[in-house]
Amino acid sequence: MKKIGFIGCGLMGNWLVQHLLKDGFEVIVYDTDEKKCDALQAYGAKKTRNVEKLASEVEAIVLSLPNSKIVADVIYQTLKLTSGDHTGLIVIDTSTADPEASIALAQDLKIKGIEFLDATVSGTSEMCAKKENIFMVGGNQSIYQRCEPLFKAMGRSSFYLGSNGKGAAIKLVVNLVLAINRMGLAEGLTLAKKAGLDPLQTLEILKQSAAGSKAMDQKGYRMVNLEYYPPIGHMTTHYKDVKAMLSYGGTLNCPLPLTSFTAQVLASEISKGHGDRDSSAVISFYNDLANIK
Repeated sequence: MKKIGFIGCGLMGNWLVQHLLKDGFEVIVYDTDEKKCDALQAYGAKKTRNVEKLASEVEAIVLSLPNSKIVADVIYQTLKLTSGDHTGLIVIDTSTADPEASIALAQDLKIKGIEFLDATVSGTSEMCAKKENIFMVGGNQSIYQRCEPLFKAMGRSSFYLGSNGKGAAIKLVVNLVLAINRMGLAEGLTLAKKAGLDPLQTLEILKQSAAGSKAMDQKGYRMVNLEYYPPIGHMTTHYKDVKAMLSYGGTLNCPLPLTSFTAQVLASEISKGHGDRDSSAVISFYNDLANIK
């Protein structure tokens, strides 16, 4: 498998395409923002001339899109995969997806002879640039094994979770724990400030203590320095993911009280016009509560 279609060339998609190209894959790209495709041509990517014909030109299509609704729109409306014969095609969805939607898409595509993998990504765009991201995959195991070279090219490692929907579900679990870690860090740094401790020194101690976490590596200095721009991950994107966690938890009758509070914090900040900030800006919520200027 060497000829790959790629749809969605944003922060994550851009790096995934570059990694595929470096590993010798031929990649045909598409994005509604043509400038993103133009930029990737400098690295050897090709632009599709007709996105409706992309499925007939490649062996697999990788999607890097914001959510399951857009994924479904691209599959049914843009690529028109349920029209015509695309038997043998593999669709790899790297988006943060709704597990139930992933299952439904897989079932629809299977009828048409198309295999679907929900191959979610854990890692920021900065981690993706360094190939420190991982893939968590749900779908047919033999198809996963066929696609392992792609995952190896695009990230540090990959994990097979089981049937369709499992890759999307584990992404929500990972993001849930990460979100609560960020909230805990913001709350701890706020207490340190009120206690008269140096925030930077507090962060360094936290990183070396039993409380140390990757959340501190990714967001700690931004919180201490109030450095919210340019964002690695927007507050609005973080809020979208948290709402997806709560929705999925609701379908399973699974209580998520800490996640519910996180959603209220994010909604509060976004209502203040802070949605374009980096997600580390959750600390501004605590600063306001504690009257820290």
